[in-house]
Amino acid sequence: MSEDIFASAGGILFLALILDALVGDPPALWKRVPHPVVLFGNAIGWAETRWNAGTETDEERRRNGVILAVCLLVAAAALGWLLHRAVSFLAYGWLLEAAIASVFLAQRSLYDHVRAVAIGFGEDGLPGARRAVSLIVGRDPEQLDEAGVCRAAIETAAENFSDGVVAPAFWYLLAGLPGLLAYKALNTADSMIGHRNARYIDFGRAAARLDDFANLVPARISAGLFWAAAFVLPDADPRASFRATFRDAGKHRSPNAGWPEAATAGALGLRLAGPRVYGGETVEDAWMGNGRAAAAPADILRALSLFRLACLALLLAVGGCTLLSL
Repeated sequence: MSEDIFASAGGILFLALILDALVGDPPALWKRVPHPVVLFGNAIGWAETRWNAGTETDEERRRNGVILAVCLLVAAAALGWLLHRAVSFLAYGWLLEAAIASVFLAQRSLYDHVRAVAIGFGEDGLPGARRAVSLIVGRDPEQLDEAGVCRAAIETAAENFSDGVVAPAFWYLLAGLPGLLAYKALNTADSMIGHRNARYIDFGRAAARLDDFANLVPARISAGLFWAAAFVLPDADPRASFRATFRDAGKHRSPNAGWPEAATAGALGLRLAGPRVYGGETVEDAWMGNGRAAAAPADILRALSLFRLACLALLLAVGGCTLLSL
């Protein structure tokens, strides 16, 4: 009976979430072999230099972007299917599949990277925090004051909980390793070429639109998990989290990022998002939440506590649904 539970998709995901939370991405391993997401990025970069060289028309760039997105999805899904078939012939192959799935989850790595910003404040003040936050955000850290660095770290924890934890889990439950790998390839493409600037507005359009679709449900599940976490975290406000989500999420320029960001902002009594500078260009975005914009290093630690509880809520939800489905 126990093996039947863990051999199910829900049971494998349950184990994968635990493995990721405990182990994360071991640096020693990825120094020896490239991380699969790095391989996705290399493939995207190779195609981009050839199919978006700057000599194409707008229509050609859009067409090339569609071809790239389709090729990525097919190749990643095929790789996921081959991996699933390979481990299915092994004794305890479900355990190996859980280990593979854990590679594409980001609970531990996201927690560690965001916590590094809080540590940076303690060790080297604002310069140290700016160096740490530069590793996880695309905005210019030199343009950020203390509150800006803190908000950037908290926004990263909120948004990436959705597309780095909940969405991979969702697509694994829906379509196994093929769905999980296809989602990660698509999400990697969106992060690389899904920008609204002159270079990528046409070439990256297909990847950006597909990524928006792939995250529609996970983003809203993420908000719900933050509401649940806010009920448990002593200094969080679940009612404010709920109100902020439905009041502000739709104002965000992204159809998905506003959900976890607004839920986090409301829970912690903060204002997140708002106007930001990327590559020297100011992005005018609405504020999420109506609390204080002057976030402090202590708020990063509060956000990480909320994040950990939301991860636990996800784990319990997956475990509970798996038991009920048997």
